[in-house]
Amino acid sequence: MRAWLASWLVCVLAAAPVAATSQGDIDPAAPLTFGILPIGGPAESLEAWRPMLDDLHKAIGRPVRAVSVTTYEGIAQAISEQRVDIAFLSGRLALDAVTQQNMQVIGRLTRGDGSRGYRAVLVVATDSRLRSLDQLFARAGKWRYARGEALSVSGYLVPETQLFAARGVDSDTFFASVHVDNHQNNALAVSNGEVDVATNNTADLERFQQHFPEQYARLRILWTSSLIPHAVIVIRNDLPQALRAQVAAFVTGYGKGKDGAREEANLKRIHDISGFAPADNADLIPFADIEYALEQRRATSAQWVSEAARDARFRKIRGDHDNLIALLRGK
Repeated sequence: MRAWLASWLVCVLAAAPVAATSQGDIDPAAPLTFGILPIGGPAESLEAWRPMLDDLHKAIGRPVRAVSVTTYEGIAQAISEQRVDIAFLSGRLALDAVTQQNMQVIGRLTRGDGSRGYRAVLVVATDSRLRSLDQLFARAGKWRYARGEALSVSGYLVPETQLFAARGVDSDTFFASVHVDNHQNNALAVSNGEVDVATNNTADLERFQQHFPEQYARLRILWTSSLIPHAVIVIRNDLPQALRAQVAAFVTGYGKGKDGAREEANLKRIHDISGFAPADNADLIPFADIEYALEQRRATSAQWVSEAARDARFRKIRGDHDNLIALLRGK
């Protein structure tokens, strides 16, 4: 019953018409809304973040409520509807928030192991007949596939760019079936024999091992990507400047002050986070490069009516990328 009630509350919060604070807001007691990238279940994410957000409330003197939803599209929609003032997001979601929703990066996640990022992976069952990528790509229409949403960096964008598009393959048409879900459910689907191969990432597999040790023991990694930078925290630019500075100072200083031991324990509840380093929009450039590579490879494999049309498309992709990089660098 407790789990059901928590999930119900999450849905109510996510659906409620909460207006984000703006420069015109003169009520210093008005609450701020913190949007949480869905990691595991939404109720689990809310519980993990609550101690740190309670401390943020004390630091800035304003209530802080949290919104955690089940999908990437859900958090993106909450941001676009200005129901979120601050958010913890993966790079692709943060890129949209900065370029389309008037937000800015103020901090990036750091982990207790000192890693500068994580890696996307493909997982199969330990007893799977799939032993290599060559076997995977030799049998189009053979395997059942599970992946993340289109906005998921490790669940879709990086595997699509570094693995599938690089081989001239569209994952949505290559497999016998494609199931879209979160990392936890996709890992369970592999371990339970419901799909043959699924995307995931090294950080979420650590969490999966803690919560589902028996199912984790039935997984094997088939492919690993290059390093992906950690998630970031973004804040709305139309919040008062003094408040934005307060929030940024709190985020980047959390776990490092006189109450560091207690705060570090709170951080560790959030996916083994050790804190947040100062960051800005330029930290999103690697994710812009991922999008650029994917668009280039899609254009390469497309059918064109003429070389001129093909060249025009490549020039536009390059121009859009250059403009985006300049924007992220503040130029």
